[in-house]
Amino acid sequence: MDSLYFILQQTLYFVIPLLIVALGGMFSEKSGIINIALEGIMIIGAFFGILFINSMQQSGALASSPQLLLILGALVAVISGIIYSALLAFASINMKADQTIGGTALNLLAASLVIFIARTMNNVKQIYFSQVFQIKKVPILGDIPFIGDILFKNTFLTTYIGILILIVSVIILKKTRFGLRLSACGEHPHAAQSVGINVYKMRWSGVLISGALGGMGGLAYVIPSMISFGGSVSGYGFLALAVMIFGQWKPLRIFFAALFFGFFSALSVTYFKFDFINNINLANKSDIFKMVPYFATMIALAFTSKKSRAPKAEGIPFDPGAR
Repeated sequence: MDSLYFILQQTLYFVIPLLIVALGGMFSEKSGIINIALEGIMIIGAFFGILFINSMQQSGALASSPQLLLILGALVAVISGIIYSALLAFASINMKADQTIGGTALNLLAASLVIFIARTMNNVKQIYFSQVFQIKKVPILGDIPFIGDILFKNTFLTTYIGILILIVSVIILKKTRFGLRLSACGEHPHAAQSVGINVYKMRWSGVLISGALGGMGGLAYVIPSMISFGGSVSGYGFLALAVMIFGQWKPLRIFFAALFFGFFSALSVTYFKFDFINNINLANKSDIFKMVPYFATMIALAFTSKKSRAPKAEGIPFDPGAR
């Protein structure tokens, strides 16, 4: 039973960043902009969030309030993600540049940029932080059988932030005028323009929301799994894209897709907890299990990609004079 609790808790650590970033990609693509730059946005958000936390911890500020420090670090990650995604928005929306090439360029830039900044500021590649953010037990809720052990013990505030983002995303897309207008701009932008919707504004909004969630997701990935950050999120931005596609650009489906991929990601680092796996005589077992999430991704997309229905105007620059 302890092994079950352990792998389920570890699964949540991987599910939450995948969920947050995939939802971010969904907002961008719902507006009609392909956001290939999620990997780079995660790196930028994680870097500046951790850099802020590192600076505060070194100064001793908020030492008695680690959760408040984490919230402030998350805000820094969100803001940095928004600023970085604005580059994609400007290139794709205003300049009508190829969205895939622009996103790829931002991915390539991000890793080099954060290492350059880290070495310039601290003469080191890795930015370290003290791991003081784990919540050992949430009062009362932690006593709930099974659920309490998984959700409310040895957890992180980012878990609850991710669940809140999911709920808000469902409400925005299904119940608000903004969500309906956003979707209209990704499906039929000229029809949306004909009823007075500013397509440029809505697409900018979608990309900036994507940047905010991408930056937040980068920090949510680093906090539970590392004590330092060196400019890599191990391809989780691309995995989040797969989660978004597998989830058919719908928040609840994205959540279940994140659970699927998150489980295999957790298994890749917790397999040693299971005796029947340890008894398997297999060379390079660790490396093989590290590849499992990506094999699962390829297999899942191979069987589902034909049924995928992306927004119709996705990736097509908007020309208000064309029909």
